[in-house]
Amino acid sequence: MPLSAQISQHIRAMSAQQPVLIAGPTASGKSALALEIATTQGGVIVNADALQVFDNWRVLSARPSVDDEAAAPHALYGHVAGTSQYSVGHWLRDVLPYLTNGARPIIVGGTGLYFSALTEGLVEIPATPDGIRAQGNMRRAEDGDHRGLLAELDQLDPQTAQRVDRMNPMRVQRAWEVLKATGRGLAAWQDRTPPPALPLSSTYPIVMDADKDWLNDRIAKRFQLMMDQGALAEAEQNLPDWDASLPASKAIGAPELIAYLQNEITLAEAQERATIATRQFAKRQRTWFRARMKDYHKISLG
Repeated sequence: MPLSAQISQHIRAMSAQQPVLIAGPTASGKSALALEIATTQGGVIVNADALQVFDNWRVLSARPSVDDEAAAPHALYGHVAGTSQYSVGHWLRDVLPYLTNGARPIIVGGTGLYFSALTEGLVEIPATPDGIRAQGNMRRAEDGDHRGLLAELDQLDPQTAQRVDRMNPMRVQRAWEVLKATGRGLAAWQDRTPPPALPLSSTYPIVMDADKDWLNDRIAKRFQLMMDQGALAEAEQNLPDWDASLPASKAIGAPELIAYLQNEITLAEAQERATIATRQFAKRQRTWFRARMKDYHKISLG
């Protein structure tokens, strides 16, 4: 079925009052779908992307354009300072008002943990002390990756080690930090999860299921478009206060463009590395969504 026909079919199937969830990998067209629903049925588009919350990466995080934001109400885009810490718990607290203020939420993004926290519940884990986070950052820097932290998790908290995304350095470090800070494994905390703020059964959930080759081609074209739209200038603005340990600094393409600006690599190398990193990220997203979002309505792309 052509994409436009798939979209029309889903829009006809949903109630104009029903909250909508739209998940999918980067560059899959989630924001365009959200805007189509908002402009035809009404609603406020609410961001569920962990990098689009920050105010310092509008271009590189692919936030909606000014024109798109003018076409329909948007929320939780660029509302957090790039120097701030921000977690799934922060997002869940920020999104709660949009579930009860009367306007139908259209929640869209690529951060799977945001969707699972929203529809499955999220346990409140105490904040990680700065000293422990600094230890985790230092361990990863000294090891060159997160394998040392993962090995420690395997030994001390095998239950969490089996659940965590072992290929995701930030998730591994977070699990390690929770164990160090609280003396209790992340899995044990998760097993005490409260009821969800928005049960999946109350929503119209959609997941974009993208063909790898189709998506890889879009990723390459989109990064070039980002460069044309000023991604390098955006990186230059972030260079004076660059801190690789901040969540905002995980924006894909940011470390690569900063490395170019610091004369460590060429611009061509930065673009190639950023494109490869985006493809790898999208692969992890597709794997996660296919495993965790089997009850979502699927839109096939490519």
